[in-house]
Amino acid sequence: MMSFEVSLPQWAVDENRLLPEFIPDVEQRMREVIRFAELNFDKKTGGPFAAGIFEKNSGKVVGIGVNRVVPSNNSSAHAEIVAISLAQTKLATFDLGGPGMPDFQIVVNGRPCAMCCGALPWSGVRSLVIGASGERIESLTGFDEGAVHPKWQQELEARGIEVIENVLAKDAEVVFQRFRDSDEPVYNGRSGDEPK
Repeated sequence: MMSFEVSLPQWAVDENRLLPEFIPDVEQRMREVIRFAELNFDKKTGGPFAAGIFEKNSGKVVGIGVNRVVPSNNSSAHAEIVAISLAQTKLATFDLGGPGMPDFQIVVNGRPCAMCCGALPWSGVRSLVIGASGERIESLTGFDEGAVHPKWQQELEARGIEVIENVLAKDAEVVFQRFRDSDEPVYNGRSGDEPK
């Protein structure tokens, strides 16, 4: 096989269709992203993560993606990658920051891991809104968020991406606490072996 596909579960397709055209308030955008993360976990269609792409200023909804790592057998199918890829496909551009484009914002229920932090400058988004911190995600769940740059906020801001942290952080942590208390596997690479 020389191709791969990552798609949203049907419930997420349906829920995206039901979203309002505009969500002007950042906290309300986060509430929707948290709701998608909870549904993804509850319906056992992926990990407890979701991410949405919105026009930053107007709040126009582009779409919300969810983590699809386990169902897709694809370690890169994190919610941020899914949301960015869906937005780029929908808008027919690899660069969400290209000429004539509005500023796009990605809203995530938890700080992006090392891979997803690295994907943000490539995507063209101009704003990142985060719920739970990476440290809280790791301590609650056991996920290995990777070697995130110690000055990741400054690195993103130097590349024209504003960083807004701790938006409804306690609400965002609830799904991670539920994941911790479940029997769902922590799907780190190498089954969680310590790095050598």
